[in-house]
Amino acid sequence: MNTSNGLAPATAMGPVTLDVGDLDGMTGFYRDVITLQVLGAEGDSVTLGRAARPIVVLRHSPHLRAAAPQSAGLFHTAIVFETQAALAAALYSVASRAPQTFTGSADHLVSQAFYLTDPESNGVELYWDRARTEWSWTHGRVEMATLSLDPNAFLAEHLTADYSGDARRAAPASIGHVHLSVGDVTTAREFYVTRLGFDETLDYGGQALFVSAGGYHHHMAMNVWNSRGAGPRMPALGLGRIDLVLPDADALGSLGERLRHHGTPVRDDGRTLEFDDPWANLLHATVPGRG
Repeated sequence: MNTSNGLAPATAMGPVTLDVGDLDGMTGFYRDVITLQVLGAEGDSVTLGRAARPIVVLRHSPHLRAAAPQSAGLFHTAIVFETQAALAAALYSVASRAPQTFTGSADHLVSQAFYLTDPESNGVELYWDRARTEWSWTHGRVEMATLSLDPNAFLAEHLTADYSGDARRAAPASIGHVHLSVGDVTTAREFYVTRLGFDETLDYGGQALFVSAGGYHHHMAMNVWNSRGAGPRMPALGLGRIDLVLPDADALGSLGERLRHHGTPVRDDGRTLEFDDPWANLLHATVPGRG
């Protein structure tokens, strides 16, 4: 699926940074409900993840207010679990500790997903991928659907004693994809495919765009369901930064050259690249070990 001028196939998503009003409350949610581990706390920032891999960075920003309705920004942060048992353990924690946050579930053919909303109205997806050999592609587009998925049946089938207590926090997980609310799909395609270099994997009726590197079903998605016509974001609680992890310095350099070629302003400190999408969402690109 990779194009010669696009992102390196081994590109992956790094942690998502959220600007939060209640740092203690949000830390408790991602630790106790989502079952992430606190990996570090420094000043007004807390990093949570699994198996030493950062997943969410919470940045205390009490000076900010909630975003206006229908504005661009985060649709959801999607955390992928390596096994159905590990996903079931996290889902059981949600059901036990914060059932009111649960908003739905779906079988997407490529994955099984459960959705919720954190205490500051940020969307969260918890999911497990089927093997890539089970995904169907037609002319470079992946087949996805939204089929019924009973969360109680999923728990009955996959919840095991092996993932009780602290053991569930040790099971590996990572950011699988980041889904954004944007003003229009055409502009999203021009930025994320033409400029940034992702491959388009699915166009959902002109309402949503799915993109990836290396043949994944999607590393990022953008939709207009709640935000059609939205312009650049004003400073607000919610999405603070999206991290992209490229495999090596050559891949990072190629990304910088491509963005500059298309006239996208890039902040380059010699180790990382930072740039904004058309809705003022901040993206931070780096390579392993550089932060």
